[in-house]
This record gives sequence, structure tokens and C-alpha cells, in this order.
Amino acid sequence: MLNKDRWTLGIVIGLVLPALVYGIVLLILQPHGYVDGLIYLPRPKVPGMVAVFSNLIPFRFFMVNKKYDRTGRGILLVTFVLAMMLFYFF
Repeated sequence: MLNKDRWTLGIVIGLVLPALVYGIVLLILQPHGYVDGLIYLPRPKVPGMVAVFSNLIPFRFFMVNKKYDRTGRGILLVTFVLAMMLFYFF
């Protein structure tokens, strides 16, 4: 499946990877920010920014190494949408 140059593959990668990275970052930061059983993050944008910009690694891989233009564009599209949502809602 990763050997096809498709927009949908880029969109799926662009959505799944940040979700996984966001979960991992929250698990790493969880012991450092407990307040009465709730997770408290002094800078709530940081896990989101790390997650959104983790898309740069597969974007570069598909655009430079594989030369899959459509897949790279799908990843870039999702990255821009997620970044805009991150700055708008936080």
C-alpha cells in the first residue's frame, strides 16, 4: 500500500501519525503534570505542535526519496489544516 502515489494515502498518514505522536507525548508528559487527578500542561500547545510537525518526516520521505508527489501533497494538506486548527483553537 505504501508503494502507491495517492492523495488518500497522504491524508491517512497525515492524520494517523500526529494522533500517535500526540498520544506518546501525553504519556511522556503525564507524570509531570497531575493536579487532583487531571492532567495539567503548563503549555498545552507543545504536544499539539510536536504532533502536527511530526508530519515533516514522512513528507520529506515521500517527496524526496520516493518522488511520490500526490502522497506528499496529501500529507502537506493535512499538516496545514491541523496547524491552522491548533493555532485557532488553542
